[in-house]
Amino acid sequence: MIEKRLLRNLDFSMMATVMAIMVFGLVVIGSATQAYLAGSSDPYLFVKKQAAWIVVGWLAIFLVLTGDYTAWQRYAGALYGLSLALLAAVLVVGKVAMGAQRWIGFPHPTSGPLQIQPAEFAKLALIITLANHLARKEKVETWADFVSPLAHVGLPLLLVFAQPDLGTSLVFIGILVGMLFMAGAPVTKLGIIFGGGLAAAVGLVFLHFHFGLPLPLKDYQLMRLIVFVNPEVDRLGAGYHIIQSKIAIGHGGLLGKGLFYGTQNQLNFLPEQHTDFIFSVVGEELGFVGGATLLVLFLLLLWRGIRVAVQAKDQFGVLLATGVVSMILFHVLVNVGMTIGVMPVTGIPLPFVSYGGSSLLTNAVAVGILLNVYMRRQKIMF
Repeated sequence: MIEKRLLRNLDFSMMATVMAIMVFGLVVIGSATQAYLAGSSDPYLFVKKQAAWIVVGWLAIFLVLTGDYTAWQRYAGALYGLSLALLAAVLVVGKVAMGAQRWIGFPHPTSGPLQIQPAEFAKLALIITLANHLARKEKVETWADFVSPLAHVGLPLLLVFAQPDLGTSLVFIGILVGMLFMAGAPVTKLGIIFGGGLAAAVGLVFLHFHFGLPLPLKDYQLMRLIVFVNPEVDRLGAGYHIIQSKIAIGHGGLLGKGLFYGTQNQLNFLPEQHTDFIFSVVGEELGFVGGATLLVLFLLLLWRGIRVAVQAKDQFGVLLATGVVSMILFHVLVNVGMTIGVMPVTGIPLPFVSYGGSSLLTNAVAVGILLNVYMRRQKIMF
């Protein structure tokens, strides 16, 4: 149970904002799946499933609030080990779908009706364990100070990349950058490390296509990373997603075509319209006004998250909040960016809006972490 004095410290504005984004997502999923489920016995199947996950998500939020977040530091080692074990298990017994091995089913790992994506929950484990690691480290200033946090993130990142899941791998890097910055890492050193990493990645892709250097990603996945620069070079292949998405958003104009009336969406020209490209549905059917409204809601959520980090009572709380804000910000920037053609297509969902139980539950727990840190922001003085 939560003490009444702590309940008064809850950030009800953040909770209302999250609920508004969830409801927004439910409405858009209903439109995005109408044509997809045309002729089926239940045209609202995806909406019902997402609504059920929303209920589970809110239960998870309140469960996270029941304990003091500072106690999580004691279990950081076990949580890190469990996360690695689940990620490794995916590679051994996980279900293969859409060219990747990312899911584990229950009660059977490959055919169970309940499918979870351990990489989603690994994001939360990374935030908690890295926050503990950096809080105990106290400073990240010299080059040697970067070794342990980079290794801490590197091991789960490699396991996720091997699935292959490039999108989640990039999210790990986004979380790492934000938390290192808040831990006091010099900006110049951060720029050198991650700028060098980006240059190395570009070099590896170049060597793969020109000299046959083997990489764990398939060619179509690599093409999606680079074709956003000019999707016309492969209109019916890797560039198809971006072209159709830009057409959809462009047709939306100021006010959109109206819910259930977007041609790219309803005629199924838009791929993955209820998951990765759901913002394209927003742009086509609700227009600039609808898209801007959703982005303002995300801006409010991120602002409240930054406020939590600023007011946290200890460094562990500061880093927890920073990790959550970094994760959500990275998701929003990359997802929206890829729908308008300024970011590569990496399969990163839009938090609380894209259809998917694992993603929604992960983000709900992340919000629970923010609320927990804020609720216990006041130091007890004796």
